[in-house]
Amino acid sequence: MKKTVQFMAFLSLIFGVTLTSCGPGKKLVSSRVKVENLQIDSVNTHNQLDKCNTLVKNLNDDKTSLLNDKTSLQNENMSVAYDLKELSTQSKMTIADQARRLKSLQLIIQAQKDVMSKLKNSIADALMNYQTDELSIYIKDGSVYVSLQEKLLFKSGSDVVDPKGKEALKSLAQVLKNTNDISVLIEGHTDNIPIKTKLFQDNWDLSTARATSIVRILTTDNGFDPNRITASGKSEFHPVKANDTVEGRAGNRRTEVILSPDLKELNKLLDQ
Repeated sequence: MKKTVQFMAFLSLIFGVTLTSCGPGKKLVSSRVKVENLQIDSVNTHNQLDKCNTLVKNLNDDKTSLLNDKTSLQNENMSVAYDLKELSTQSKMTIADQARRLKSLQLIIQAQKDVMSKLKNSIADALMNYQTDELSIYIKDGSVYVSLQEKLLFKSGSDVVDPKGKEALKSLAQVLKNTNDISVLIEGHTDNIPIKTKLFQDNWDLSTARATSIVRILTTDNGFDPNRITASGKSEFHPVKANDTVEGRAGNRRTEVILSPDLKELNKLLDQ
């Protein structure tokens, strides 16, 4: 009997301890869960706060940038207004002055056109005995072009001017000497057939040599002012016809005398 009582007392003690330990354990677990949830909420809150702070900073930066742009635009407008004021102050030309200047320009341009047209007709009269397949005369970009074909001037691959070509150049020189305020450019042209001889390494050499030969005839032989003339070789690179036919290549083998008006008066008026 005594043993039974002792056993029951032991069980009661164990049961009591168990009840005592189980109660606080559940509360502890529950508290830990609540703490963890609070920690997660705290982290999320801080993240949202950081995002808000970043957004506020960006808005402030945008505001500063807009203010700077506004200030820059105001400064630029002030600068433009100042420039316009200065330009208005410095400009001494009235509308009437501008109209008179425009009229003067038109008169000079028309006078130059008349001079070049008269020059073209004078050259045509001086060279009227030559055939159209030997030379042509025309006006282009305000200049008179006298295009002399190879058959009139040179033998193939040569820079020596034939007698018939010399006669034509003599007639041309007489007209040019009686015409003031023009400059003369001699351009030699070839076809695209390569050349390589003892005298000419390529078509550059040939075209330049031909132009130089004509310059010498106009100046040394016929007295044209050498200060008003220039020689230039264009080789094969400025054709007027296709080089795939005999006729086309013949048309490209030419020497052009380009007569341009003196632009000093026009430039002087434009500089005012």
